[in-house]
Amino acid sequence: MSIRNTQTRNGVARGAGLVLLAVFFAAAAPAQVDLGKRDPGAMRDRLARQVRYELAMLADHSVFDNLAFRIDGIDGVVLTGQVVRPNLKQDAENAVRSIEAVGRVENKIEVLPLSPSDDAIRRAAFRAIYSQEGLDRYAVRAVQSIHIIVKNGHITLEGVTANRMDKDLAGIAARGVPGVFSVTNNLTVESE
Repeated sequence: MSIRNTQTRNGVARGAGLVLLAVFFAAAAPAQVDLGKRDPGAMRDRLARQVRYELAMLADHSVFDNLAFRIDGIDGVVLTGQVVRPNLKQDAENAVRSIEAVGRVENKIEVLPLSPSDDAIRRAAFRAIYSQEGLDRYAVRAVQSIHIIVKNGHITLEGVTANRMDKDLAGIAARGVPGVFSVTNNLTVESE
């Protein structure tokens, strides 16, 4: 056996070993990526971010609407909340249906009844809350973080405040609005 044949065999063996190693890693890499794509928790988190974004981008979404949702299973979305205009209910459903990862949408958004007295309470509550020193900073955001829901003279505050004092101040301001029967303060505090 010549030195040349031994070198050729060793070179072929090394080359074959490198090819096998490359094939092994190529086969293993997609499996790792695939596992990330199939992680139900990660998929639900990604879907929740997409739904939150789509709802926030709705043109008619106002301070008097409360759009909420929950993820049901891996690809289901249940829409909840209250809206003043019926078209917003349908727009929210259409926006969520347009998300590629959504398989089904259940729309449980309540359309609030038409009421001139509720409209007057909404306007008065808006002025009372957003004119308060300290709460006025929430009014300048693209989507206000304190939502005022009025149904049959009852106010429900939904959304997020930076601290407990702002939450309490919003509740006190809403309670001072004439014609209000009750105030439910469902505001959450970012730091809690």
